[in-house]
Amino acid sequence: MKINEVASIVGLTHKSIRYYESEGLFRPKRNDNQYREYDQDDIKRLRLIKFLRELNIPISDIKKMQNKELKLTVAMKEQIKKLEEAEKNFLTIKNMCKEIINKDEDYDSIDVTQYEKVLYILEKRGFTIKDQEKDNSKKILGAVLSSLVFSALFIFLAIIITYFEFTEEDTIPWVIYVFFMFILVIPVLGILINLVRRIKEIKGGEEYEARKY
Repeated sequence: MKINEVASIVGLTHKSIRYYESEGLFRPKRNDNQYREYDQDDIKRLRLIKFLRELNIPISDIKKMQNKELKLTVAMKEQIKKLEEAEKNFLTIKNMCKEIINKDEDYDSIDVTQYEKVLYILEKRGFTIKDQEKDNSKKILGAVLSSLVFSALFIFLAIIITYFEFTEEDTIPWVIYVFFMFILVIPVLGILINLVRRIKEIKGGEEYEARKY
């Protein structure tokens, strides 16, 4: 089974699958040509990894479970502790919002000093409620803009060649012209394909894996 099929079945990006493999979480077999061949065991393992990652279980803990150094039940108990801590942090934010309402604070007159101290303590604990979607939107916009810039360069070259081909008396043979157009179209298609993959990776969130662990 090829990686495209596995990605479709499991619901992971190619980058995520490659990353989990690089971390030693599973080892697909290789055929005679040294190409990866995924089987049902790989799919089962990837589904389990995806499930645990969606529960926010660290890669390091998954490795320990695979090596029999950590029991699944113990990992779940640790996760419950983290969730309970997160609940306390969210409750702190919720109570802060209620306090602002009860005090009938106004946008132009509110003194945020006391609230900043609370947020500072939460941030020190690694807790934030900033909107990740906005961050993702900026990254997607950056990827789109960079793709447009590179695509525009190849399109500009194609336009220049086409202009001289149809306006000058000394023109290149049609075969060579078509060949040039083909050569210029290939990079543009590659840029678009990579853009689609990049957007999927950003939305999938797995691009943060290597940075987190």
